Amino acid sequence: MDAAADGLLILAASQMRGTQRRRFLSEVCERLCDGNSRRAEERFGWGRETIAKGTAERAAGPIDVKAKYSKNLGKKRFEDANPQLAIDIRLIVEPHTHSDPELKTERQYTNMSAAEVRQALRDRGYCDEQLPSERTLRDILNRMNHRLKRIQKGKPLKKTKDTDAIFENVAAAHKAAAEDPECLEISLDTKAKVKVGEYSQGGKNQDRSRWECASRSRS
Repeated sequence: MDAAADGLLILAASQMRGTQRRRFLSEVCERLCDGNSRRAEERFGWGRETIAKGTAERAAGPIDVKAKYSKNLGKKRFEDANPQLAIDIRLIVEPHTHSDPELKTERQYTNMSAAEVRQALRDRGYCDEQLPSERTLRDILNRMNHRLKRIQKGKPLKKTKDTDAIFENVAAAHKAAAEDPECLEISLDTKAKVKVGEYSQGGKNQDRSRWECASRSRS
């Protein structure tokens, strides 16, 4: 067989997956390489272990796909097979559930983890044999449209020991200024840090430079 035909076989194998590909490699090895997986590896670049696995699968006979997956057909979900358990899960989770504040989704969020819900079910009288695993319970919560999302607690504002004295001083100064008709009150935002004077613009103040130039010209 020429190189072009070998290339077609390699291309065909690359389009297959799983058992179908392994069986195909085994059959090509048997027909074109006398069943020698080492020779097939050198000729087509296929792994010998993959070919050997395909040979074993061919020897086992055809796959009964229906029998393989029939055991899962019609199987009820855990919460459908145990409706009372589903009700108890909702009763536990609902008080700890909140909606999306921006109403962008209908998804419900809860701050209870699957492990916490499982422990709460134990407290209600369920035994471990009656309860799903933590992973399964997590899937149940997702199917019930509950997603775990911790609610961030409000952080208290920091307060130093001098905070009250500072505000009392500010209030007294404000009151004194308000009672003085000769006093002009100016509101100043001191949050932003702005360099002034000799520290502004690398020490180059345009207004000051103009003033110095004008002074020299007059003298």
